[in-house]
Order: sequence, then C-alpha cells, then structure tokens
Amino acid sequence: MSSDTFRPIPSSVAIEDVTGLRERSLLQKLLASQPFWVTIALIAMILVMTWDQPDAFASADNFFNITRNFAFIGIMAIGMTAVILTGGIDLSVGSIMGLAGVVSGLVLQAEGHWLLAILAGLLTGAAVGVVNGVLISYVGLPAFVVTLGMLSGARSLAIVLSENKMIYEFGPWGDTFNAIGGGAIFGIANPVWVLLALAIIFSIILNFTGWGNYLYAIGSNENAARLTGVPVRRIKLQAYIVSGLTAALSSVLIVGWQGSAINALGQGYELRVIASTVIGGADLMGGQGGAYGAVIGAALIEVIRNSLLMAGVDSNWQGAFVGLFIVLAVLLQRIRGKGSA
Repeated sequence: MSSDTFRPIPSSVAIEDVTGLRERSLLQKLLASQPFWVTIALIAMILVMTWDQPDAFASADNFFNITRNFAFIGIMAIGMTAVILTGGIDLSVGSIMGLAGVVSGLVLQAEGHWLLAILAGLLTGAAVGVVNGVLISYVGLPAFVVTLGMLSGARSLAIVLSENKMIYEFGPWGDTFNAIGGGAIFGIANPVWVLLALAIIFSIILNFTGWGNYLYAIGSNENAARLTGVPVRRIKLQAYIVSGLTAALSSVLIVGWQGSAINALGQGYELRVIASTVIGGADLMGGQGGAYGAVIGAALIEVIRNSLLMAGVDSNWQGAFVGLFIVLAVLLQRIRGKGSA
C-alpha cells in the first residue's frame, strides 16, 4: 500500500487558509479605518481655518463654542451608534429632546429639585425608547416607520405639555440646573466633559463586553446571532432605550445652558446625529461603528458648520451640506467594502 494513500490530516486549519484573508498590520487597519480619515479631515479643516481666520476661528471663545455645540450632538450620536449597530435607525431623537426638555422644565417650574428634573427628563427619554424598542423588537414593525411616527408623536406631546409656551421660570433650583448645562470646568464646557466620559464608557462597553459583541453580531447577521443564542429582541430593545437616554441627556444639558425649555428643541437634530454616526464610520446596514467615530463625526460637522458661517455662507445651506456628507460617507463605505472584498 502506497504511503500516499493515507496522508496526515492537520489538526487545525488557519482561518486565512479558508477565507483567503490575511491578518492586516496595524498600519493597514488604520488606513482602512474611516474614523482615521475623518480625523485627518478634521485636523486639515482646523488648520486651514486657523490660517485663513486666525483671530476669529482660532479664538478661545470660538473653540469653546465649537466644542460645546458638537458635544450635544456627539452625546446623541453615541446612543444612535448602538441602534445603527443593530441595523436599526432612530428618527425620533430630535423629538425626544423636545419632550424631555419640556418635562424637565415643568418639574423645575413646579419648584422641584434639580436632580428630580434631570431624572424626569432621562426617564422620559428612556420611556420613549421602550415604546420604540418594543414595537420594533417584539411587535416586528420597521424601525423607520416606528421612529418616524414617534418623531411626530413625541413632538406633539411636548407641545401639549408646554401649552406651546416657553418654560423659563425654573424656581429655586434653576440656577443650579443652569450651571450644570451652562457651566465649565478648567475652561471647557460641562457638556464636553459629559461627552468624553460617555465616549470612554461606551468604547469599553462596545469593545470589551458581551453586550457590545451582541450589538455587532445582530447588525452583522441577525438570524445567525439568534441561532447562536444572542437575545436579539432584548438587546435591540436596550439599544433604543440607550438612544432615548442619550437624547434626553443632551436635552437636559441644552436646557440648562439656554436657561429655558421649548417644545421645538431638537428639530432637525436627527439628521445631524445620523450624519455624525455615518460620517464617523457607522454602517447603516449594521455591524460597523464605534463611539470614537460618532464623536469625531460630530466634531467634523460642527467645524464645517462653523467654517461656513465664518465664510459668510447662508445658514440655510447647512442642511444641504450635511445631506451631501451623508451620501459621500456611505459612498466611501461602499468603495472601501469593494476594495477589501
């Protein structure tokens, strides 16, 4: 019998032998990362504007305003990332802001404690997230339809609760509440510190916990995730709760900064939030994205918005530019996807 009849079978097969893929170096991974190129674009934009308008753009006051403004969007974008990772979308975040802000304002107006006002706002956001999550995860309705309906419903409820009036008489705890959203530590606005803390926490959760792995698994292949024991419906519900909470948190900070609550708060913010996550590398089909990308995407949008204003461009054009960047970001993802295939 020939010795070639029975050949030793390898005890293990390298994954690259099966898939044809080879492990990439750190540099290759970096160059293939969309957040990396967004960071480069952000740095380039800052350098150009600093050179062009050193007194205006590079001033301490403008830096303070830019970082504060993108912090509000960045906080919401982190929550939106959790939803998009599952392959979902939340179009109601802007209306959640309006509703949560009104609820917090009403608590303060009734002379409630500032902490109670914050909790009331956060619980409002969580409650809306529960409704969205249940209808999407357990009832099986499309995320687009549910959150689009909630966009209208939550906004209408905010108008009813506020009687379509501005709420600005915050009672004895108003100054403390306003200091939380409008104050600063070491010359940096409080919302920026909140954003940094949230980004670090979510980066750890997404990269080093089972919950984070579940989000990626659901977005990559929901059926496969379900078959491997991932509690898909529960995780998706929790993702929408997180999105509602971050929208409410941003609302509480904005109301504190502005010193008033209006039911129109957050109108149009859903576009900027989604744009931040997509520009930062999140895939609208799910399974790809991260906290850093959401933050850097929000920063780039705010720097561009600020630059357009300083260049004298009509503010009404901002929405057009944001929409264009969303399309370009998705196009870049598709090109990168084909290149790595």
